[in-house]
Amino acid sequence: MTDTKKTSSDKIAAIRVRGNVGIDYRIKSTLTMLNLHNQHFCSVFNSTPSLLGMVKKAKDYITWGEIDAETFKLLVEKRGNAKKGEKQDKFYRLNSPKKGFERKGIKRPFSVGGALGYRAEKINDLIKRMI
Repeated sequence: MTDTKKTSSDKIAAIRVRGNVGIDYRIKSTLTMLNLHNQHFCSVFNSTPSLLGMVKKAKDYITWGEIDAETFKLLVEKRGNAKKGEKQDKFYRLNSPKKGFERKGIKRPFSVGGALGYRAEKINDLIKRMI
């Protein structure tokens, strides 16, 4: 029997890093489905195979990773618009990160020093700098 208990790593946070100019319509529609309409928008999802497929399709425009419970709570407190008893927000508008993105800019993957793509638990540091 599998364990159905959810952990904090079951939530994925995705942040749109790049803008709309010159974007393919298929990727733009994927970003719309992820509620990442503009630059510096953040969405939090439960990790599912279909969601990970959409995130990987838009990897050249977003960064993502596993968000912990503390950072998620801080995100909802500081940037959430929902009042008590209402549904959770679909996306959060963030500021530009303090001290900027990584050294090589927003056109390179995180694995080589840029800002795009998968960044695992380091997404929490970026979100805290953007709140």
